[in-house]
Amino acid sequence: MNAIQSAPAVHDVTTELLRAWPLPMPGEDSDKEVRGHVLVLGGSREMPGAVILAATAALRAGAGKLTIATGASVAQLVAMAMPEARVIGLMETEAGGFTPEAIARLDPLADRVSAVLIGPGMQDEAAAAELVHGLLERLQGGDTAVVLDACAMGTLLHAPPGWDPNACYRFEQPVIVTPHCGEMAHLTGIAKPDIVSGPDARALASAAEWNAVVALKGARTVIASPGGELWQHEGGNVGLGISGSGDTLSGIITGLAARGASLEQAACWGVALHARAGERLAERMGVLGYLAREIPDEIPALLESVAGTRAGDGKTIRPAPGETVGREAV
Repeated sequence: MNAIQSAPAVHDVTTELLRAWPLPMPGEDSDKEVRGHVLVLGGSREMPGAVILAATAALRAGAGKLTIATGASVAQLVAMAMPEARVIGLMETEAGGFTPEAIARLDPLADRVSAVLIGPGMQDEAAAAELVHGLLERLQGGDTAVVLDACAMGTLLHAPPGWDPNACYRFEQPVIVTPHCGEMAHLTGIAKPDIVSGPDARALASAAEWNAVVALKGARTVIASPGGELWQHEGGNVGLGISGSGDTLSGIITGLAARGASLEQAACWGVALHARAGERLAERMGVLGYLAREIPDEIPALLESVAGTRAGDGKTIRPAPGETVGREAV
């Protein structure tokens, strides 16, 4: 009997679980190199802001260095908006994607980055898939964490040359994918209502088939590993369903992975931090109307309050009686 058929236990992503699963923490004398180097690859003429949101979130999650690779037509705009980043301009296709030249342009970074996020704001799914396959081949055998979001997840529908057209595409090394139910329907050909009604089974099946950690997003988000482990998180609020919110989530996850978190750990912590950021914003501003750009600002304090310790010196943070972290009393 395989892991999916045996209906594995579902782990609730609570403060207790997260504190028992601590993130890698830099020492008091650590520098930015220890905290990891993130590459965010995405953006387009029509959606340059997506990489800015994701990149900001990666830094707010504690990553130490940042490079953004985006379309040459918007690279200067992105560089001005993100003075913390090195920004690389890539040649673009007519449909708004990147040309194959991007693979060679990014090759020197392959041995220097700790985590790569591909997808926010990208267009031209076929071109994105060609780029992802080329980069994955270059990263093969290394320890760079890869997160695929938005358009880049379409890689699963565009297998590389030589792949059996009758076989489901499977990643050689595990990656993280972050679909919502509509994107999962696109990737699997399964009707969205069927995915909504059975997200656990779908996430587990896809994780095993794709060799990926799948974070299937929703009011109840489920995270499945290729080995058949399953986590769930309920929290946040309807205000998180806003343009750009998914970009911030993928950025948080990538920043945590750059710091050395495992793929499963980065996904679970990222989902929880993103939801709790929405809860904090709703408390101050109301449930509807806060912006995706405001989510990353909540992350540094949440990292410490959820962990219960302060970065650098490791001192315990003692909350006041009844104080909550998200919706949970500490």
